[in-house]
Amino acid sequence: MRLLVVGAGSTGGYFGGRLAQAGRDVTFLVRPGRAAQLQKGGLQIVSPHGDVTLTPRLVTADRIDGPYDAVILTVKAYSLEAALDDLAPAVGPDTMILPVLNGMRHVDAIRARFGAQALIGGLCRIPAQLDEQGRVIQMGKFQDLAYGEMDGSASARIAALDAVLTNAGFDAKLTPHIEREMWEKWTLLAALGGICCLMRGTVGEVAAAPGGRDFALGLIDEVVAAVTAVGKAPTEAFVANTKDTLTRAGSSHTSSMYRDLQKGAPVEADQIVGDLLVRAKQAGIAMPLLSLAYTSLSIYQDQLAAQQ
Repeated sequence: MRLLVVGAGSTGGYFGGRLAQAGRDVTFLVRPGRAAQLQKGGLQIVSPHGDVTLTPRLVTADRIDGPYDAVILTVKAYSLEAALDDLAPAVGPDTMILPVLNGMRHVDAIRARFGAQALIGGLCRIPAQLDEQGRVIQMGKFQDLAYGEMDGSASARIAALDAVLTNAGFDAKLTPHIEREMWEKWTLLAALGGICCLMRGTVGEVAAAPGGRDFALGLIDEVVAAVTAVGKAPTEAFVANTKDTLTRAGSSHTSSMYRDLQKGAPVEADQIVGDLLVRAKQAGIAMPLLSLAYTSLSIYQDQLAAQQ
């Protein structure tokens, strides 16, 4: 199976790199700057599961020579439209597109651009980032990739994809509940991002502040109510675990959006927070706490844009 991994950042570089290391037929679609960096130093992964330097097969958008069997889309959500333009020549009538972006806006975009039949549900969990040298640094041990047909069916194509992704150096999981799990991940990201970015602190720092724990629980309740109304309701066990995790005393846990904000980097505010607010408003659901977080993030984004 020919795989095209769109992006070779922390997510695409890690999962694509492990697939290539396991002998899978992997090509990375990258921009010229990243291509030059990878050609010079290779794709370097620094990980608790073992370091590796690979010589990746690379292609730029103008050099795609035809359809691939599967496209793994790993770019940041704010780069989605440009990425869809770049990967379009790689999509044929039988190509599967497996996105691991945050939020759910990309689901609508892929369906609109390539049709519902192209879409495979997907999500990943990995604490990783690129360092100044362009190396993929895995900061924790978990490395999960989940996927499945959006309707939960057991198709021949998803079985074939599962065979390629399994035993490739990370934890791969085929699930019939991928759509609900995607909504649950959005629930977690919106709640954690809202808490950390609005309060400018870690989970433990917010929990220790006067009123911090009540604020966090209130924001989680808002997000859960909205997701239940506009998407797939999270399980009770997921909600209980989320509340425990995001109010834990002494926790150093933060959201990737907050870490990006601290670095002065672009953030996925519109995709993780803003889009959920739009959907909630359409359903008549008020989200005052998450709205405050989005206002704060919007000011940050405007200030960042003014500096460029």
